[in-house]
Amino acid sequence: MSDYAIKNLMEIEDGTGVEGIEGRFSRKFLDSEQLGISHFRYAPGRKATSGHRHQEQEEAYVVVGGSGRIKLDDDVVELHRWDVVRVAPHVVRGFEAGDDGLEVIAIGGTRPDDGDGELVADRWPEADG
Repeated sequence: MSDYAIKNLMEIEDGTGVEGIEGRFSRKFLDSEQLGISHFRYAPGRKATSGHRHQEQEEAYVVVGGSGRIKLDDDVVELHRWDVVRVAPHVVRGFEAGDDGLEVIAIGGTRPDDGDGELVADRWPEADG
């Protein structure tokens, strides 16, 4: 492992495979054992039908564009540009983009080598996809 790494998030291929949501994951490109940085872009009005939680990994999200909402367990919170949200591993989280879309940088802490994320269905049951 080198002492530093540089990778442009926009040069990483979308890794979600989900229409209306782009996700670029840099952990493997940064060769980091302690953290991961990801970029997510949600199309206007797009809701994530499933959320996720972790066993060990704490995460923080920075809204860098647009606006929307995040569902944290049963709480729904409005998000605006430059809001930062820290989420404990066990809290189920999912996003909904506002009329102008939602762009988020996600920072994840230490996790097991094979990841520890668990998908949770029906976070926004009224979602369209």
